[in-house]
Amino acid sequence: MIELDHVTKQFGAVTAVDDICLRIAPGELFGCIGPNGAGKTTTIRMIGGLLAPTAGRVRINGVDMAQDPVIAKQQIGFIPDRPYLYDKLTAQEFLRFTADLYGVSTDQFASAADAWLDRFGLADRRHQLIESFSHGMKQRLIMAAALLHRPRVLVVDEPMVGLDPSGIRMVRGLFRELVDQGTTIFLSTHTLSLAESVCDRIGIISDGRLVAIGSLSEIRDSARLADDDLESVFLQLTRTPEPP
Repeated sequence: MIELDHVTKQFGAVTAVDDICLRIAPGELFGCIGPNGAGKTTTIRMIGGLLAPTAGRVRINGVDMAQDPVIAKQQIGFIPDRPYLYDKLTAQEFLRFTADLYGVSTDQFASAADAWLDRFGLADRRHQLIESFSHGMKQRLIMAAALLHRPRVLVVDEPMVGLDPSGIRMVRGLFRELVDQGTTIFLSTHTLSLAESVCDRIGIISDGRLVAIGSLSEIRDSARLADDDLESVFLQLTRTPEPP
């Protein structure tokens, strides 16, 4: 479960996230969409414990991120849009390094690494240096690393960047499988068709505020656009008013 309790983040005079309240239930896939600069990445970084809110509280499965950051972060798997990997490590070595950070035992690591490398089509590349990987392969490796410790919460930023069609299809199926097993997923994406097809609820963020939240039908109703697709609703709700 993810809880944002009146979360605000300011950078000097700029308010990047403005008083967001949000509760994402266990086993829910929540999609966050918004234009560039709307506050999505800042929100993700606060959920992941990479940024501290200026005001408000972030809780992961009831654990306050500010009070118990280590315990809170141990329950999170984080998949960034631009994976940073150690190019001089092999895929196997990188997974071992990640497992050590989360306190995964040697026995658990062996079976988990085998399973995830196979799932992401990297089993035969486990002993190759990461510097030889394509962007899509690096994206798959960072996903495998994020799932090694069986996190109860998964935070994902633009997961489909660099993936080919078969990889995209596999990841879609994986997310639904994880949710069915009780994992909570917070997914930030610009790909509206992805949000529309896989998310249980969607939040639209604009200028640091949640301007709409709910299922697609609920958001349509609130915007009085009952027959429109998500793209039309999104553009209507995030449209910048023209100056008088």
